[in-house]
Amino acid sequence: MPAATRIHALLEKHRALIFPGVYDALGAKIVEKAGFPLTFISGYSVAATQFGLPDFGYLTQTEMVAVAKRVCGAIQIPVIIDADTGYGNALNVIRTVRELIEAGAAGMFLEDQVWPKRCGHMKGKRVIPVEEQIQKIKAAVDARGTRDFFIVARTDARQVHGLEDAIHRCRLYKEAGADALFVEAPRTTEELTTIGKELPAPLVANMLEGGVTPLLTKTELSVLGFQLIVCPLTGLYASAQAMRDMFELISSAGTSRTALDRLIPFDQFHDMLGLDAYYELDARYRAPEEP
Repeated sequence: MPAATRIHALLEKHRALIFPGVYDALGAKIVEKAGFPLTFISGYSVAATQFGLPDFGYLTQTEMVAVAKRVCGAIQIPVIIDADTGYGNALNVIRTVRELIEAGAAGMFLEDQVWPKRCGHMKGKRVIPVEEQIQKIKAAVDARGTRDFFIVARTDARQVHGLEDAIHRCRLYKEAGADALFVEAPRTTEELTTIGKELPAPLVANMLEGGVTPLLTKTELSVLGFQLIVCPLTGLYASAQAMRDMFELISSAGTSRTALDRLIPFDQFHDMLGLDAYYELDARYRAPEEP
């Protein structure tokens, strides 16, 4: 394991980190400007926004790497990638790690579902044998080597075999070299408390609106023993609601002029993209006009 990754450095400064998920470079810029120290690319969100599909194992490695490259290139804060199951066996995991590092990612979530996987809060999940996932984590650690890359081992065994098995798996995943642990979809505050007591830090809590896990605050989760608190779908659901409302408005009213206060102003949007800097760049390299 590296002496320190970007994520380790953040954890040394903060008792707990809360960060939103994104699905494109614009969302990542908004996260960065809002002052968050890191962000996360959600596979659920990428499947929904890029292909109009549910999180049902449709995304490929190359599609997620392409999104990661665009997002990582647009911002300065670290980005953790939802890499699902690594898109195959241990050999596929090795390629996934190498591709994500090359794309500029700061880390990955690697889960133990049977492929094709599905959203951790959907029914019908299955998990692979724990021994197979241990080998996949070891492969990820070896592929990472001493480079700056944070590996989160996620288990979906809570729904399949119960909380005790999920905790048992996470202990083995930590021994295999994972930097952080993530028990997906605990159902009660009591289960979150047990996870915080039974497993070593750092731990991930997934705050998914409408999911099976109770929505707790950053402070509440920190007290329970969680250090990395991800809100993967807040931005997706907020933007989808806003678009639906505005599109219904212009469909019925024939204009948006009665709701301009619900839109980011033209100039502010350009400020968010840093348009003035591009004007300056354009002026610097523009060829002189002929007399």
